[in-house]
Amino acid sequence: MSFLATLRIALAALRTNKLRSALTMLGIIIGVAAVIAMTAIGAGAQARVEDQIKSLGSNLIIVLPGNLTSGGVRMGFGSQLTLTEDDAAALPREVPEIEVAAPQLRGAGQVVFGNSNWSTQILGVTPDYLTAREWGLASGRGFTQAEQDGAAKVALLGQTVARTLFGESDPVGEIVRIRNVPHEVVGVLDRKGQSMIGQDQDDVVLIPISTARKRVLGGRQVHNRNVSTITVKVRTGSDVGQAEQLMRELLRQRHKLQANQEDDFFVRNLSEVLAAQEASSRVLAILLAAIASVSLVVGGIGIMNIMLVSVTERTREIGLRMAVGARGRDILMQFLVEAVTLSLIGGLVGIVLGSIASILVGVFADWRTELGAGSVLLAFGFSAAIGVFFGFYPARKAARLAPIDALRHE
Repeated sequence: MSFLATLRIALAALRTNKLRSALTMLGIIIGVAAVIAMTAIGAGAQARVEDQIKSLGSNLIIVLPGNLTSGGVRMGFGSQLTLTEDDAAALPREVPEIEVAAPQLRGAGQVVFGNSNWSTQILGVTPDYLTAREWGLASGRGFTQAEQDGAAKVALLGQTVARTLFGESDPVGEIVRIRNVPHEVVGVLDRKGQSMIGQDQDDVVLIPISTARKRVLGGRQVHNRNVSTITVKVRTGSDVGQAEQLMRELLRQRHKLQANQEDDFFVRNLSEVLAAQEASSRVLAILLAAIASVSLVVGGIGIMNIMLVSVTERTREIGLRMAVGARGRDILMQFLVEAVTLSLIGGLVGIVLGSIASILVGVFADWRTELGAGSVLLAFGFSAAIGVFFGFYPARKAARLAPIDALRHE
């Protein structure tokens, strides 16, 4: 018997019991939809972590000042200014693995343009900061070394600040007041998005560190070269862990720390933090897909159960077909095609519902989802495999019936 004839017979049998066929497919539909939706959610979580990695830059190490102890109370990292611009300059000079080390002075204040104003983060940086953070420009240019050396009153605006103060207009060439000090906007930074802790990285104004020290931030930072943070970029292909160790040794030597003294600075290897977060999101994606796959297995068991009932109900039909010349493999193929057809139709419906569910999750739950062709094909192939696996036993049972016993069945 040809495959097309077997397929027509199988479809006719399924149409005879439409409600039962629909209920049997329901388990597969729910399972495939759940796999599609959960895989999209997991992929969205991974994509979000990857975006955070790209926004921070690659091979980054952050060096923070040490802590101050007062009255037996430790005030936390950054409470004591122990890092200087000279430390930042020494790092790429003394440690070959380091590409650039960008010192920063951190503050906050009001930025004003015309009748608009915005309270934002103010960072005093060197030209190396954009290289360390792999931060491009949407328009304009960056700082020059001459502007850095001369404490020029120039500024780079983050996307959030530029949009708030200027709307859709290009701010390059305009004058803004940063803490009442006029600055010319020479460039607008590319969009970075949120950081790992949900902070808007685009809500920032960058000015030369010399300008920040002498004209804007002031305070105890005016008469020394202390800095709030040093952002270090390790050369591509270099061992980040080794660079971190050499950097730690150099800073201890520069700060004249004895062997029994603790570091007066704190080193945070962002590569390790982000790698751990990426691994966690990957495990989450696998776990979600595995949980959803249980529904597919349950749907497969439902198919096997219904097919066994169908074999029992159609025993006399099987006997008649065998009596007129049908072979065991024809009977096997018929019931196997019925099971696989149920799975495939359920898989197609499940793909549609799962795709809709993933879109709705992204819209209403404000959760990023990534629906890839790979996950769709995987779910569809898995549903077909479920049909073959759970449909084989009932089909084999039907094929092995003795024609005489089947004809006598009541």
